[in-house]
Amino acid sequence: MKAQALANHLAENPVDDEYQPSSTYFPDEEVNSVEVILEDTNDWKMFFDGAVNAKGVGIGAILISPIGQHYPAITWLRFFCTNNTAEYEACIMGMNMKTDQDVEDLLIMGDSDLIIRQAQVEWETWDIKIIPYKQHVEYLSKQFKSVEFRYIPRFHNELADALATLASMLPYPGNVHIDPLEIQIRERHGYCNAV
Repeated sequence: MKAQALANHLAENPVDDEYQPSSTYFPDEEVNSVEVILEDTNDWKMFFDGAVNAKGVGIGAILISPIGQHYPAITWLRFFCTNNTAEYEACIMGMNMKTDQDVEDLLIMGDSDLIIRQAQVEWETWDIKIIPYKQHVEYLSKQFKSVEFRYIPRFHNELADALATLASMLPYPGNVHIDPLEIQIRERHGYCNAV
C-alpha cells in the first residue's frame, strides 16, 4: 500500500465521538520491538549502502570495532551512476577505511544481494562497468586475514542507508574544498576533562 493512499484514507475518514476501536487479538502485543543481535565475535564489522536519487548519488559506510566503536563515513559522488555502482563504491570506501585501523578480520554486511553474491563469487557479472569494481573488491579482500560478505535485509542496514541518503541530498559546491571533520573519542564525559 502506498503511504499517500493511507494518508488520503485517514483524511477522508476522520475519527468522531462514536468511534469504537476494533478488538483484534495480537498474541505478542507486549512486544513493541525486536532487535537482531549479531553473534559476538572479535571481528570488525562494516555496513555499507549507496543511494541514487534525483538530488544526486551518495554512499555511506560504518566500520564497527570489536568493542563497539562506530566509525562512519559518507561521500557525495560527483558523477551519476546506477544503484549497483553506488553500492560497490560504498563497499570499497568501507573496505579502504581499514587503513587507519588495525583490521585483520572483517565481516562486511550490505542490503544489496547482487553485490554480496558477486563478492562471495557465487554470481558472475558480464557488465563491463561493474567488472572493475568486482575485481577491486577481490583485490581489497586479499589484504585481510579473513573477510566475509553477508547479505542483510534493508531494515537491518538503517544507519548506512541513512548516511548514504543524507550524502546524496547534501551536495557541496564543485570548487569548494571541505576539510575533513576530525572526531575524537573520549573515555570520560566532557565535563570531567574541563575540571
